[in-house]
Amino acid sequence: MACSTTMSFSLKFFSSSSSSSSSSSSAKNFNVVRLTNFSKGTNSLKLSSCQNISGSFSPSILAVNKLSVSQQTPTFTVFAAKGYKLKTHKASAKRFRVTGNGKIVRRRAGKQHLLGKKNTKRKNRLSKIHPVDRADYDNVIKALPYLKVNRLAK
Repeated sequence: MACSTTMSFSLKFFSSSSSSSSSSSSAKNFNVVRLTNFSKGTNSLKLSSCQNISGSFSPSILAVNKLSVSQQTPTFTVFAAKGYKLKTHKASAKRFRVTGNGKIVRRRAGKQHLLGKKNTKRKNRLSKIHPVDRADYDNVIKALPYLKVNRLAK
């Protein structure tokens, strides 16, 4: 399972203006503070695990805008997903290879033992590598997730 972490910040600061004659009681004004991005230095966001988020940032006032009550305040969202490393099926890794063009190839069966009763032509045919059928590509790729396969190779 992969876990993810989401943080949202929304800050509102009410300004007290002394000019009550120009503003009505139904339309209030807000000052909005926007947070800067995480710096690339030492204060960068560090995700060491799904439950531990360390890092610091300092809010700085980039722009002070006047917004009415009907408008929505902007939010600052950080989304981080941590996936797990997929395991390679070791028996499949010994049986399949990828060519330079990205095709999956395999050896033919029947060349391990009882070779005395097989003729030379048959043994030579069984020695050669054989391309894997397209119908089996999905199964091989699931077993070998880090195999560099070109599905469009012919």
